Amino acid sequence: MNDVIIACDFSSQEELFTFLKPFQGLNPFLKVGMELYYKEGPQLVKKLKDMGCKIFLDLKLHDIPTTVHKAMKNIASLGVEITNCHAAGGILMMQEAKKGLKEGSIDGKETLLIAVTQLTSTSDEIMNNELLIPGHVNDVVKAYALNAKKAGLEGVVCSALEASIMKEIGMISVTPGIRFADDSKDDQKRVATPSYAKELGASYIVVGRSITAATDPVAAYKRCVKEFC
Repeated sequence: MNDVIIACDFSSQEELFTFLKPFQGLNPFLKVGMELYYKEGPQLVKKLKDMGCKIFLDLKLHDIPTTVHKAMKNIASLGVEITNCHAAGGILMMQEAKKGLKEGSIDGKETLLIAVTQLTSTSDEIMNNELLIPGHVNDVVKAYALNAKKAGLEGVVCSALEASIMKEIGMISVTPGIRFADDSKDDQKRVATPSYAKELGASYIVVGRSITAATDPVAAYKRCVKEFC
């Protein structure tokens, strides 16, 4: 199951396709997030699928259950491999998200649904003082993950530092905040190297600037795969 997902945080499909040219034949797993999706829409996802790429559609749905249900039904028609919603929306919202994906699936293919727990930019201090959630981040992540499991979801988005917790409770972990040891942490608080994420039991790692901003992105990608898979 281990795989490296490239976070394609580009402002346009032109930038993305320029970046992907050297990857021809590798068919990497790509994360399409809000920045690209809101600019280019579902047609971009379809183009990438036609190219043979696997897609993690990272839109982090968080709304009333009915709205999330309908949105997920539309997402299912794109045939992406993974998508997500916020665990903070509650168990009923996550159940409706799962139901929408099942209803909208094409050719019987089901999209893996995972829940966002706490962002990797969230520290204990931010969670306690700004979000008014007491305790430690990893305890809240575990509680949210257990709710996601009750709702029928397959896994969660969490930092690699919580991946071992997910393994204990039988949940897949998709872990952003991955950096090589010699990289800057930028705006991430809870980070890990690809090899450390593997050691902690992460199922997937999501790698952005360490690949996309590298002098040789293909070499950086292959380095990630070698260290993690």
